[in-house]
Amino acid sequence: MFTTGPDKFSAVWLSHSSISDFIKCPRSYYLKNVYKDPITKHKIMVANPNLSLGSAVHNVLETVSNTSLANRPRLNLHFLLDAEWRKFSGDKGGFKDTIQEETFKQRGHKMIDRVMTHWDPLLFETVSMGDDLPFYWISEADNIILCGKVDWLSKHPQGGIQIIDFKTGRYEESEDSLQLPIYALLVKKILNEDKMTVSYWYLDSADLPINMALPNLEEAEKSIHEIGLKIKQARQSNNMLCPRGEEGCFSCRDYEKIIKGEAKYLGLGEFNKDLYLVI
Repeated sequence: MFTTGPDKFSAVWLSHSSISDFIKCPRSYYLKNVYKDPITKHKIMVANPNLSLGSAVHNVLETVSNTSLANRPRLNLHFLLDAEWRKFSGDKGGFKDTIQEETFKQRGHKMIDRVMTHWDPLLFETVSMGDDLPFYWISEADNIILCGKVDWLSKHPQGGIQIIDFKTGRYEESEDSLQLPIYALLVKKILNEDKMTVSYWYLDSADLPINMALPNLEEAEKSIHEIGLKIKQARQSNNMLCPRGEEGCFSCRDYEKIIKGEAKYLGLGEFNKDLYLVI
């Protein structure tokens, strides 16, 4: 009898952001991760100042990661940020006016200045998990995949891999966050590496990365798998409603406005998604 292997195109893909979306609001998860415009066949996204700031700064740091060790301290990261910012300026960044945009841009430059005056954490040879989105099958039987793009991977001076997640927001990640465990699992499965350190670098407030305790990865993977099964069941039963009912919540309300035609179309945004401005 002829059998086929798992199909990644029909699988449920899990990431830190999609899991967070589902936990906060299943409707938000659906609109951000599943729904596609019936005409363009693209997923949708809302222009947001905080997301724009984060994307611009992360893109600059990705350039650092792809630059040789010797040349990294010679990079003018402020120049790179100005170039990146043009992609998010005005409506494309979700800014209500030039004053708000300049405020966010200056926050970005302060973060970049912090990096340029504290280069040491980034002066180690970086490690790649490939050009495509890293992923592995968390369960072939259940057709569930875990994926994620790690901000910074480098060789630790004492051996193993160091993982840094850059934070551009003003709030610290919760203790029960699955973000670092997900990154650690990806490193373990794809790079076959068990020895690693994990840290957050709060670029808005901290001069150096903050080391975090690495949880039991087997338990973390089990928890992620269980959440994946809940998401899969919700998708199969089409039971992805907002817990606040028809009025919606902070997570899904703006996306509902897009569906209702109450948002301004801006063109294609990141990840080939249709970008909208919600007023």
